[in-house]
Amino acid sequence: MNPLNLHLVSDSTGETLEMIAKAALAQFDNPTVARHFWPMVRSLQHLDRIVPELAAHPGLVLYTLVNPETRQRLEDHCRHLGLPAVAVLDQVTAALEAQLGQEARGRSGRQHMMDESYFRRVEAIQYTIAHNDGLGHEDWEEADVLLVGVSRSSKTPTSIYLANRGYKVANLPLVIESPPPPALFGLRRPLVVGLTTTPERLIQIRRNRLLSLNEATETAYVDNERVRAELQFARRMFADHGWPVIDVTRRSIEETAAAVIRLLQERARRGEGEPGAGGIL
Repeated sequence: MNPLNLHLVSDSTGETLEMIAKAALAQFDNPTVARHFWPMVRSLQHLDRIVPELAAHPGLVLYTLVNPETRQRLEDHCRHLGLPAVAVLDQVTAALEAQLGQEARGRSGRQHMMDESYFRRVEAIQYTIAHNDGLGHEDWEEADVLLVGVSRSSKTPTSIYLANRGYKVANLPLVIESPPPPALFGLRRPLVVGLTTTPERLIQIRRNRLLSLNEATETAYVDNERVRAELQFARRMFADHGWPVIDVTRRSIEETAAAVIRLLQERARRGEGEPGAGGIL
C-alpha cells in the first residue's frame, strides 16, 4: 500500500499543525503516512517553490496560513493539482470570533510571541532543570509542583513537559536507604504529587535502561522483591502525608502531565495552598 503524502504547510514553526496532525492520525490503526513539512511559508515566492513538491507527491494538504494572499495562492495551486486542502484552524477561529465578538488579528506565529507567558515558560524550564533529581531543595517552596517517586517512575520527563507548559517543577527520587530532606514535609505552596507504577512495568523500564548503558541487568535495581519493597515504601509515604498519587503504568508522559494539571486546577478551585485529598488517579 502506497503511503499517504501528508503536506503540512505553516507560516510559523508548524508546531501547532504537527500536533493537530499527530492527534488526528492517532485515531487510525498504523496508518502509512509520508509527512512533508513546510514551515515559515510567509511569501508567495516561498509558496511557489514548494508547489513542484506538491505535484510530485500528491496527497492531503493541511495548512495554517493567515495571510489572505498566501492562503488563496495555496488553495488555487491545490485546486489546479486536484489536491484536497484543509485550513485546520478556520472553524475554531470562526467560532471564537463569534463568541468573543471580535475579529482574529491574523498574525503569523502570534502564539510564539515573546510576551509575559513566553518568559514565564523560559523561567519554568530553567527552574525545573536546576531542581531535577532532588537538587535545590532549599528553594522548593518556589515550585508549583513537586513530583516524588522511585527511580524510573517518569519524574524527569513529566517535569520537563510541565515546564514547557509554564509550571515550575522540582522532582525527588525516593530511596529507602536515603531519607528525603526535611524540607519536603513542610512545603506549603507546591503541590506534592506521588508517581507510582506496577513492579512488572518498573522492572521492564529499569532493565531497558541498564541495557542502554551496557550494564549488568541482574542487580538489586531490578530484583523483584527489592522493587516491590521500594514501591511499597513510596506508597506508604504518599498515604502518610495525604499526597495525591498518579499511577503512570499505562499513561504516556502527556497523560501524566494532564493529570497533574487537573490536580492543580482542582486545588486552585478549593483555595490556594490547601492540601489535596489522597488517592490514586
